[in-house]
Amino acid sequence: MEERKDHLWKVAQEVEDRLDEMEKAGAAPAGIDVGTSKVVAARKRAKGIETASQLNAFIPIPYSRFTETILGQNDISYFREGDELVVFATATEKFANMFNAEVSRPMSDGLINPREKMALPVLEAIIGSLLPKAKTQGEILAFSVPAAPAGKEAELTYHEATLRRHFEAMGYKAVAINEGLAVVFSELEDNNFTGIGLSCGGGMCNGTLAFLSIPSIMFSIAKGGDYIDHAVGSVVGESATRVKVIKEEGIDLSRSPKDKVEKALHIYYEDLVESLVEALRRAMSRAEKMPKSDRPLPIVIAGGSAKPRGFKELFERALKGRGLPIEISGVRLAGDPLTATARGALIAAMYEK
Repeated sequence: MEERKDHLWKVAQEVEDRLDEMEKAGAAPAGIDVGTSKVVAARKRAKGIETASQLNAFIPIPYSRFTETILGQNDISYFREGDELVVFATATEKFANMFNAEVSRPMSDGLINPREKMALPVLEAIIGSLLPKAKTQGEILAFSVPAAPAGKEAELTYHEATLRRHFEAMGYKAVAINEGLAVVFSELEDNNFTGIGLSCGGGMCNGTLAFLSIPSIMFSIAKGGDYIDHAVGSVVGESATRVKVIKEEGIDLSRSPKDKVEKALHIYYEDLVESLVEALRRAMSRAEKMPKSDRPLPIVIAGGSAKPRGFKELFERALKGRGLPIEISGVRLAGDPLTATARGALIAAMYEK
C-alpha cells in the first residue's frame, strides 16, 4: 500500500514539474474532446482545470442584413456562407426548436461526416470558439479519437488526420488519444491508471482496458445518444431534436416511465447498454494476450449519454448477466461525465515532451 502511495505521489509530482516547465517556456497544454454531440476543451489554469463546451451542431437560415444584425446583437455564433447564415454551437438547438427543424452535425457516428459539405467550416468555427491559436509554436494539444468501428478504419484515418492538420495549423503540436484511455487518465489515477474506461457519447460508445496507463484492448460500437434520439423519435412521432431536449430535461431510468416517450427512451437505453456490455465481453474474449491482474479492475463510465439517473445501475444489471474473463471491482460514473474525456486528454498533453 505504501509503495502504491509513493508511486501516485511521484506521478502527481511529475505532472506538476512538467507544468512548471511548460509555464516557464510560455506554453500551456490543452486537451480537447471532439465529440459528435459536443466539443469540450480543457486547460490548466492557476486555480485548477478549466473546461468549456459547445454543441457540435449547426442550422442554416436564409440571409438578410436584418437577421445578421439581430444575431450579432444577441451574441449568437454564426458565419455567412453564400445566401445563408450558418448558426452554430449552443444556439443551434434553440433555433431548431423554434422552427421545429432538425439540427445538422459536422460529425456522424463519432467521425467527421465527409458527405456534409459544411462539416469542416463548422467544426473549425466551433473549435476556434473554445481554443485560441497557440501563443508559442509547438504548444502541446491532445485531442480525442474513437476506436475504429468495424469497417470504418479508413474513415477514422481521415478523421484523425483532418483534426491533426487543423490543430497544427493553429500552432499546436497535436497528439491523439483514444477516448476510453482518456477516461482512464481522468478518473483512475487512484488505481495506477489501471481499469476499464468507457466513453458514452452522442455518436458512439468507446471502451479501453488499460494496465498502468498502457491500452490493452480498445473497442467501439456505433450507438450513442444520437441513436437513442432518432430511434425514439421514429417510434413516437417526434423530431430527434425534441427527443434530445426531453431526455436532457431529466429522464430517470430508475423509475417507471410515465408516457410513451419515456417508455421508448427506457427501451433504447437498455438496448444501448446491452450492446455496450456485449461489445466489452466480446473484445475481452477475442483478445489474444489478455494481461493478468492480481486484483479486480474498476469500470468508470463517462460521456453525456451516461448522465441520466439510473444509467449506472442499468449497466451493472447488464454486466451481471455476462461472464467477463476478469473480475470487476465495481462500476462508477466519472466525477463530471461531460468533461472527463477532455480532462484526460489534458493529462495526456501534460506528459508529452
